Amino acid sequence: MVRLMGRSRTRSPLRSGAAASARRRREGSDRARWRPAAVLRPVLSGRSVAGQVFLLHLVIVLLLVVAAVVALVLQVRRDSTQEARNRSLAVAETLANAPGIVEALASPDPTAVLQPRAEAVRRQARLDFVVVMNTDGIRYTHPRPDRIGKRFVGTTGPALAGRPVVEEIDGTIGRLVQAVVPVEAPDGTVVGLVSAGITTEHVGGAAEGQLPLVLGAALAALALATGGAALVSRRLLRQTHGLGPHEMTRMYEHHDAVLHAVREGVIIVDGDGTLMLANDEARRLFSLPEDAEGRHVLRIGLDPGTADLLSSGRIATDEVHRVGDRLLALNQRPTDRAGGPPGSVATVRDSTELRALSGRAEASRERLNMLYEAGVGIGTSLDVTRTAEELAELAVPRFADFVTVDLFDSVLSGGHPDAAGALRRTAMTGIAGDPPLYPRDERIHWVASSPQSVSLTTGRPVLEPRLGDAPGWRAQDLERSGQIMEYGIHSLITVPLRAGALVMGVVSFWRSRKPEPFDTEELALAEELVARAAVSIDNARRYTREHSMAVTLQRSLLPRTLPEQSALEIAYRYLPAQAGVGGDWFDVLPLSGGRVALVVGDVVGHGLHAAATMGRLRTAVHNFSALDLPPEELLALLDELVARIDQDEAQDEHSAPVTGATCLYAVYDPVSRHCTVARAGHPPPALVRPDGGVEFWDVPAGPPLGLGGLPFESAGLELPEGSRLVLYTDGLVEDRRHDIDVGLEQLREALSRAGDSPEDTCRVVLESRRPVRAGDDIALIVARTRALGADRVAEWQVPSDPAAVGEVRAAVSRKLAEWGLQELTFGTELVLSELVTNALRYGGSPIRVRVLYDRNLICEVYDSSSTSPHLRHATMTDEGGRGLFLVAQLTGRWGTRYLPAGKVIWAEQPIPGA
Repeated sequence: MVRLMGRSRTRSPLRSGAAASARRRREGSDRARWRPAAVLRPVLSGRSVAGQVFLLHLVIVLLLVVAAVVALVLQVRRDSTQEARNRSLAVAETLANAPGIVEALASPDPTAVLQPRAEAVRRQARLDFVVVMNTDGIRYTHPRPDRIGKRFVGTTGPALAGRPVVEEIDGTIGRLVQAVVPVEAPDGTVVGLVSAGITTEHVGGAAEGQLPLVLGAALAALALATGGAALVSRRLLRQTHGLGPHEMTRMYEHHDAVLHAVREGVIIVDGDGTLMLANDEARRLFSLPEDAEGRHVLRIGLDPGTADLLSSGRIATDEVHRVGDRLLALNQRPTDRAGGPPGSVATVRDSTELRALSGRAEASRERLNMLYEAGVGIGTSLDVTRTAEELAELAVPRFADFVTVDLFDSVLSGGHPDAAGALRRTAMTGIAGDPPLYPRDERIHWVASSPQSVSLTTGRPVLEPRLGDAPGWRAQDLERSGQIMEYGIHSLITVPLRAGALVMGVVSFWRSRKPEPFDTEELALAEELVARAAVSIDNARRYTREHSMAVTLQRSLLPRTLPEQSALEIAYRYLPAQAGVGGDWFDVLPLSGGRVALVVGDVVGHGLHAAATMGRLRTAVHNFSALDLPPEELLALLDELVARIDQDEAQDEHSAPVTGATCLYAVYDPVSRHCTVARAGHPPPALVRPDGGVEFWDVPAGPPLGLGGLPFESAGLELPEGSRLVLYTDGLVEDRRHDIDVGLEQLREALSRAGDSPEDTCRVVLESRRPVRAGDDIALIVARTRALGADRVAEWQVPSDPAAVGEVRAAVSRKLAEWGLQELTFGTELVLSELVTNALRYGGSPIRVRVLYDRNLICEVYDSSSTSPHLRHATMTDEGGRGLFLVAQLTGRWGTRYLPAGKVIWAEQPIPGA
């Protein structure tokens, strides 16, 4: 068994079914490690090797303890008997040689003299009797007085002859040990005898007094031996996994059979580098000698690299070593990780035959990996050109040395491919930068015999393994074809870019560095790559078409040119989002009296719906501005309009509401330099004063358009001439990376650095705030204020008297002459006569007349009435009703503007030559 256990440490690298079941029993044993009953139960069962060893050890220990106890008891009894003999003899000799013993024997009454002395000696020596007798054996003393005078029981012959004698006999007081010693006179004559003795009962009692100690020591020794046997058996139980002798024999037979039958070498080396085990396959692969086991691995004939690896014990994974004509893959792990013995175990397999297969497997794995990367790496953007470039970059240099992608021009712009049109080289990538291929952006017409043309016509890939043997390819361009051959390009695959029935272009794969030509397997791979890229290119083409349509719609809805006006010097920028068309918009609207309205709005969302909604709102603002309403009233009307639009859209399940539209409306008057602003959920405007100070105008923030329920409020401010009013949409200041407060502060810093002109302000702001890839539209308007000088403004108060009309005409004529506008005198007099007469007749006091000399000549008549005149066509019999008709004929445009206390009738006349 010891040999079997020792063998298990070196020749058991595998585990059979019995060992597996034993491992489960061992795991259950480990969980109950600290429960003695659970530990001893399998030990005491006797079925396992550990149980049998424990029981055998226990029986041996028990027999040894019993034998030791018996021997110790017998030894104690023997020693007690010997002690009794010695003590009896010593006491008898002492008394026999005591002074006066001879005289006492010769006295008339020896008993009277000797009985007390004998009893004193007996009690002191703890004996059962001390007897003094004469030579005839008649007792003079005895512990029992009734025995005095009687004959002594025992052997006295030797004592009478002068020799002491010790014997064991059955005396009158029982079985005893006694000594008989002669009492000699000075002349050597025996004159009496002394006997001393102790009964066997007292001798055994002495031994029995020591028996508890002996038994206690025996039981302690038995307990210690049993505990030691249990510990040894438990350790053996863990090492043998609870297996019985037959199971262990079967397991090791299976281990040996598997170990030497597997087609993988197994080598076990101890911590000193000594070879402990090598199975048959290891011996065959390394050509080991028969006596290799037990020798150091450096001295068994292995190649230096393999020997160093095995002796070092370091971890190795599929480390390839050349041994003769074989390529061996070694894996090595230490054996002391889980408390095992120091050393290492190595497995060896012959990878020579697998090397060729692994090369093909590696190529297949690389192709699968390329297809996977094509799925995730091609089509990351909705840009046709970039998608074509991603295809070319993926295939170089892993599949081809050069890749070119040729697409029809119409595909690049989002249209359907035109088979009769030219192709444009959209992408070209290679291992070198100077191949003699057609350059990028070159327009190409492939001849009918070229592989590219064949692919485009048939819709099938074409393989030209050797370009030198392909005359149809050379017909494209003889000179360039020769240069390509001289460059080293020798093999070609062309694959059409197909998306359903559409052929959008052709992809060419060129090979130069690798000497082998393209084969059919590579043709299939190229076709799969291009098929995956074609889907992404078609998606990008469709997106380009839809995006172009949306951008076209959006730009058609935005102002193309700004109207002429003198109140503001304006610069603007509009940057559409790269991700899609948004709903940002702006406008500049000239108003009556030389005033100008600035509008900025934003419809949340992207796409055609946002652009169309933006166009509807801009049209509505145009119409509402013609009413010359205050900003807060215009926003209220716009809010009602959006609410109505939402109600209409809600009835159509395919439409979306306009929730999230914002707007800012500002009106600037160059005469008073007063600006009034109202906003509906829009960011506040920025104001740059002439001294460079920047502030954000605290305009009351109304709700976004369409929500309703809350009124809009406006804020007014008198602006110094040269101030810059900055209106913008949230795309300029909002960013996912930070809050809007950060964006506003950055805008403030950019405005503080900008120059005085609106153009310079727009440039600086966009350079500092425009993101790399805009996620939202950006609309920006910078308006620098101008003032209409007092020398170009004339104003008169009109009394409530019809005769005052003539005075007004005269005053206006003089002012026109002063301005050099005599040509407009006649028309202006007629217009003012009609407007002032209507104010006197239908209006209320006070009445004022104001004339402005701007780009146009503006005549304004103020009165306190809120009624507005209406233009009508008078009949031939009507006496009146022709005044406003004459005003409309003589002026460019006219209208009514309402004030908090009255109204203004105005009319504009174009200035000749202006």
